[in-house]
Amino acid sequence: MTLTWKLVVDSRDSAALAEFWAAALEYEVEDPTALIDDLLAAGRLPAAAIHEREGRKLFRGYSAVRHPEDPYDPASGIGQGRRILFQDVPEAKQGKNRLHIDVHSGGELDAVVARLEKLGATRVEEQNQGPIGHWWVMRDPEGNEFCVA
Repeated sequence: MTLTWKLVVDSRDSAALAEFWAAALEYEVEDPTALIDDLLAAGRLPAAAIHEREGRKLFRGYSAVRHPEDPYDPASGIGQGRRILFQDVPEAKQGKNRLHIDVHSGGELDAVVARLEKLGATRVEEQNQGPIGHWWVMRDPEGNEFCVA
């Protein structure tokens, strides 16, 4: 049996980082407003556990993005396919990532890198390995490394 998975990324501002990655990947920021409203109405969630951003209610310290074509639970807004969850942690990022995202540009490397820079990413290092590949190492707004090939 195959397993399902999601990538979880530690963050300092989960909502802002989710918005960056949603724009970068052309994903959708998950909207758990309906689930949160139900939990608040049932007294199962304190108001201090949520905050609002961009017209959505979010669980404080958590925000996720999902691929727009993948299935999701309409009652919770939670994706059931390709998904990245950002969770706030108290400590700052330290050192190089042991796991990173590769973004494939479809042959438009310069255009994609420029678009990501406009969204808040920064270039770190260009790699041109000839037949092995050509890519840019970049950092998202919180300093997490990723590659654009």
